Amino acid sequence: QVQLVESGGGLVQAGGSLRLSCAVSGGTFSTYDMGWFRQAPEKDHEFVAGISGSASRPYYADSVKGRFTITRDNAKNTVYLQMNSLKPEDTAVYYCAADRSGVVGVRRRWNEYDYWGQGTQVTVSS
Repeated sequence: QVQLVESGGGLVQAGGSLRLSCAVSGGTFSTYDMGWFRQAPEKDHEFVAGISGSASRPYYADSVKGRFTITRDNAKNTVYLQMNSLKPEDTAVYYCAADRSGVVGVRRRWNEYDYWGQGTQVTVSS
């Protein structure tokens, strides 16, 4: 049974930084593409960033490019999202997700992933 557990969310002022972590257990982490999504109130899940199993290339939504960085540590079965220059519009519940399909290229749709965490709240005050 694959489990994903996010941590690191919280309340931060605009311009500040947070680092989210997602620990994965019960599966073959290094073979999974990993993604970060977020969901603001009354909105759909939005792709934020993704990274392949080999960490060969990260992918970002245009809204976070240049501010967020996704990395992974396959030895620790953990994926990270470093968030800098946070804005109030970044406020959302952030989820990590795992894709075991092995297709080329990181997927950007929530329902294309196989496993999801429970989410961590990020609130950015103005």
